[in-house]
Formats: sequence, C-alpha cells, structure tokens
Amino acid sequence: MHILEEKIRKATAAGRPALIPFLTAGFPDRALFWPTLMELDENGADIIEIGVPFSDPVADGPVVEEASRRALSDGVNLRDILRELVERRGLIKAGVVLMGYLNPFLQYGLENLARDAEKGGVHGLIVPDLPFEESAPLRAALKERGIALIPLVGPNTGTERMLLYAADSQGYAYVVSVMGITGERADLAPQVAATMSRARAAFSLPLALGFGLREPAQLAALPPEARPDAVVFGSALLKHLDNGGSAEEFLARWK
Repeated sequence: MHILEEKIRKATAAGRPALIPFLTAGFPDRALFWPTLMELDENGADIIEIGVPFSDPVADGPVVEEASRRALSDGVNLRDILRELVERRGLIKAGVVLMGYLNPFLQYGLENLARDAEKGGVHGLIVPDLPFEESAPLRAALKERGIALIPLVGPNTGTERMLLYAADSQGYAYVVSVMGITGERADLAPQVAATMSRARAAFSLPLALGFGLREPAQLAALPPEARPDAVVFGSALLKHLDNGGSAEEFLARWK
C-alpha cells in the first residue's frame, strides 16, 4: 500500500475523514510558511499539499491565485521548495504532496524533479493541467521513485475515463466538487453525490474531495455512501491565515 493511501486508510479506520490542507509555498510569507506547515503537521494534518507558485494558475480561484502571486514576488520557486524539503526530511509526519502546473516541472526536468522530490520526502504530485494522455513520461519518472501521480476527476469525468486513471494510479483520487476554479462555497454542488458515487465505483483507492470545502457541516448533505475518505481545504485555510488565524485553530474545526 502506498504511504498516501495508508495515511487515509488509518484516518478512516479511526472513524474520520483524513485531513489534507493545501498551503501555497511561501504563504503567508517566506518567513512564516515553514512554521505554518509544521503547525499543520503537528495539529492533525494527515497529508499536506504544498502549492508550487505559478504565474498562470488556471484552475485556481482568486485566493490561491493571490497567494501564488505574492509567493512569486518574494522569489519562491520549485528549486527552493525542494531544497527546503530536503533539509526537513524526517521532520514532517504527514504525507507530502506537491500540487503545481506542468510548466515549472518541465523546466526543472522530470528526472531531476523525481530525484529531488524523493530526496525531500515527497510522496505524490498533483498536476491539474496534465491530461492522462500526456502523463506517461512524468508518471514513469515518479513511479521509479515511489512517488504517486494523483489523478484529478470531476463532474465531467465519465466512468470510462475514471477507470483509465484508476488502472494506473496510487495514493488517492482527488475528486473536485465543481467544474471551475478553487474557492470557498457555501454549499456543495448538487452533482457532488453523483460524482462521488461514480468515482467510488471506478477506484479502489481512497477518495479525497476538494474545491470549496470550508467546514465539516458541508459533508452532512451528502449521503453516507458518497462521503469522501479525505477532505482537501485550500482557499478557506489561506483566508483564515491571512486574517491572522492559526493553522491549529483551523484544523480544530475538523476534529
């Protein structure tokens, strides 16, 4: 079992969804990013997604986009992120996933990326703008190092395509709640239950639900069989931190 799957299975065995906070590298600023990440790790995060800043984050809403812009203006880049992870290897208990767009990964070099990610204790990558048909080179480089390429599926992903991803994926499947960009939403979209049910039938992996989550009450609207094994929260966490809140306070509402 891949370590990311193991982290989620352990949480569900304890009767709760695994917690997967998303934090843009370099946010709230360069000095606070790593202490904030460690605070997430120490207060119940099962997996931490680190956002790699990029100038054209097409899948991200205004909150994550602004966090990325600020990080880039502070000079944060992929090389720095991996170097810092190498220095902290063994200190982070949670699973570590890099979430970023293809261009910075290509510029770094896929073999170099896989090698340095392994050195830094990275367990998975999420690449929103990489379709399955073009993923073979990155998938192969990562698999050689034991790093999962996490699939993204959503309301427009049919069962046949989900099965295509499921045949060659590890860790977990990331189910996006809506078509569109990241960001907080008051309620989950009506189609979430159908998307989750379709994904549950296609994947043997745990399912993580993201895009729009801000509080546990949102999951109550889902029928039990459509509830996720893990929850991903990004924009709500970033706004909380930017308003002076702590990572510990944010995670407490999910426990």
